[in-house]
Amino acid sequence: MNKKRTPIKKINLGAASPSRRQFLKKSSAAAVALASSPLVFAAGDKVGSASEKMIGIQIGAASFYDEGVDKVLDIVQKRGAVNTIFISTFCYDRGLNGRQMPGHPFPDHGPAESDKNIYHGGNYATPHAKYYGNTAIKGDKMKAPDYGINSDILQKVIPAAKKRGIKVFASVLDSFDYPDDVRKNISDYMEVDLSGNKGQAMCFYKPDVKEFWKAVVTDLSSSYDIDGILFFNERNGPLTNTIGANFDVGFHASRITCFCDDHKRAAEAHHLDFERVKEGFRRLDILVQQTLKGTRPTDGYYVEFERLILNYPEVVAYHQIFDLGKHEILRDVKEAVKAVNKNLQVGFHIEHENSFNPFYRATRDYEDLATRADFLKVVAYNNAGGERYASFIRTIGSTMFRDVPLEELMRFNNHLLNYGKEEAPLDQLAADGLSADYVFRETRRAMEGSKGKCKILTGIDVNIPIKKTSRFASPDDTYKATLAALKAGGDGVILSRKYSEMMLANLDAAGRAIREGLKG
Repeated sequence: MNKKRTPIKKINLGAASPSRRQFLKKSSAAAVALASSPLVFAAGDKVGSASEKMIGIQIGAASFYDEGVDKVLDIVQKRGAVNTIFISTFCYDRGLNGRQMPGHPFPDHGPAESDKNIYHGGNYATPHAKYYGNTAIKGDKMKAPDYGINSDILQKVIPAAKKRGIKVFASVLDSFDYPDDVRKNISDYMEVDLSGNKGQAMCFYKPDVKEFWKAVVTDLSSSYDIDGILFFNERNGPLTNTIGANFDVGFHASRITCFCDDHKRAAEAHHLDFERVKEGFRRLDILVQQTLKGTRPTDGYYVEFERLILNYPEVVAYHQIFDLGKHEILRDVKEAVKAVNKNLQVGFHIEHENSFNPFYRATRDYEDLATRADFLKVVAYNNAGGERYASFIRTIGSTMFRDVPLEELMRFNNHLLNYGKEEAPLDQLAADGLSADYVFRETRRAMEGSKGKCKILTGIDVNIPIKKTSRFASPDDTYKATLAALKAGGDGVILSRKYSEMMLANLDAAGRAIREGLKG
């Protein structure tokens, strides 16, 4: 049976393309963000009943092995009012799995001892070979060894969760933190940087990679009584990474990805001259490195950046091609899961970058994303958000906007993003965090942008690790943020990032907000 596939739009934007003039016009607006409409936090907004809301929490395999399945489920259900768990099933990243991140205080539950010497990551369920026939990347090579080769977190947790009426979703993370032994096995499928070296993640455009992700979610959907999949692929594109338009990536275009043969074919299919693409990124790298040293161009930093983009529109077009590959993976994941069972729910994690980065936000159309998912997990981490937003302002303020004083740059960015006056100034932002109103506005923006085409679940910051000088979430912070998300009228919340870094008092506070909020 042939299914109608959501078409991937073609970019016809190369230097020799008839649409070049139109593209040049678009590329000149590369620095302009999409500002959301003003929203009012109405305390009397109707929230809806508990049966209508998904109240989720992200939990790594380590917590169930460390504390026991029944104990963990008791805590999250009774204290956090949780009715859905998102188990980090395929994951190499310590942000979603393992115990507390090394170097951060342990919570008041679970072992007060780091697992950094035993943590490996991988598939914590059981890979079944029959689902990997269309890819050279075999599932057994990705089996997590942490708790024994025969361990299976879904088999361990699902029966107990179902008895309690708790829904179970398998979280799958497209990683860029593969251990050396895994990286060796998948070396042929890794991205390639501008210098020709292997990158940190698998390339979206490689056929075996595309088939691999379909195999993973098909296996999980077919082999276990789960309620759905939550897929993570947190990737910035090559343009934003090169200019430092992010909060945690360096400024080295020579390491920007991906420039492999499969990406070259994708570029040429969209009428892009691949050599001009690479030349544009090399010139951009030179400009960025000079800017970081304070070597000011005659016409200023931003003008020189804009001039380069106008001369090399292929840079922006190639950035779009990166995103097209990423979104095609999302489409494939949903179609693979629905082919197993149309009633399974598929959701995608929307990176925090989308919240405070106008460059990134311009590439994320909620209405378009909503057509690819049953629900979107929209990150609105308010406490960690202060530190991350401040870092973004400082990084972008050291490259293309270096001529603008940082405080003025932040005020300008606030206007672009429709941030309220209650947010702290730059020098206090990390220590104060972002407000509960920020959580409300981001939830409402996602709801309005998606136009009811999918459900919106707000990711809530519950003790996400931060620097010692930044704001550590108090129970009151967690309460206010959780209540704000519910008041905004979304379809639920997902307590994040992982249970093993949450203080019980904060989990209690989230549960209190949920119970109060759902009373209307």
